[in-house]
Amino acid sequence: MDSINSRIANELGVRPQQVAAAVALLDEGSTVPFIARYRKEVTGSLDDTQLRNLEERLRYLRELDERRASILASIEEQGKLTPELAREINLADTKTRLEDLYLPYKQKRRTKGQIALEAGLGELADALFADPSLTPETEAERFIDAEKGFADTKAVLEGAKYILMERFAEDADLLAKLRDFLKHNATLSARVVPGKENEGAKFSDYFEHDEILKNTPSHRALAIFRGRNEGILSIALKVGDEAPGSMHPGETMIGERFGIDNRGRAADKWLAEVVRWTWKVKLYTHLETDLLGELRDKAEDEAISVFARNLHDLLLAAPAGPR
Repeated sequence: MDSINSRIANELGVRPQQVAAAVALLDEGSTVPFIARYRKEVTGSLDDTQLRNLEERLRYLRELDERRASILASIEEQGKLTPELAREINLADTKTRLEDLYLPYKQKRRTKGQIALEAGLGELADALFADPSLTPETEAERFIDAEKGFADTKAVLEGAKYILMERFAEDADLLAKLRDFLKHNATLSARVVPGKENEGAKFSDYFEHDEILKNTPSHRALAIFRGRNEGILSIALKVGDEAPGSMHPGETMIGERFGIDNRGRAADKWLAEVVRWTWKVKLYTHLETDLLGELRDKAEDEAISVFARNLHDLLLAAPAGPR
């Protein structure tokens, strides 16, 4: 609790004692308006805005610590908690970072990668990744096992591909780097759903709309989301040259992260395919959903703040003009 109080105090630019006093009042059931109006002497005159920010951060950081403890216990129970991983988890300062670190250890339904691992294809995946001079089709022959669902070299290499895809897609540092890159470089692209032009005429401004994600104002973001919710618009995040055959910057970053580079070696083409599928199948949709969700939440918060400011001015206006 002391660490949470100190962090909130630092973020708000107030004394830890003020935060501790406010937290105690909130935990006793006092509301923000009550504390702001009647407990100024206790909190050192924290105002309504400071207290609302304090309450919001307190809830977030407490939920973060609860989730942290749950994740540590889960990984410990699996016998996979190393000192390095525990340190990373304890240093995680956002829920997103925490979930990225937990991703490889989260209990999930059996995936294609897990099925391939159970069939013993992890050895093949590791060998091709470590030594791209090996010929994939030749190496795959000794892993053919029809009883386990891998009846030919094509199926074997597909299984090995999914093993690496899942491994790459669960790398927390890569996820953080890609998410930050998209956040600062992606374009929010809205298009009209074919056949909805007349029905969605009120959204005509966004039938073919492209805008830098980080610069999208809240009112436009909310209008675009309303268009999507009503089935008029489709939304996507785009970066760089997305022409057929071109390499997406996300693919480049995955390749750089894992040292995959096409030098004409026997397995380089196969490894490049692993990278391409990792981006398209595993990471792009996941990151796009996360960032669009962040944009929507931020836009809604801003809309609420604007409404609150306008209402505040209206309520404090003189009821009869100058009289």
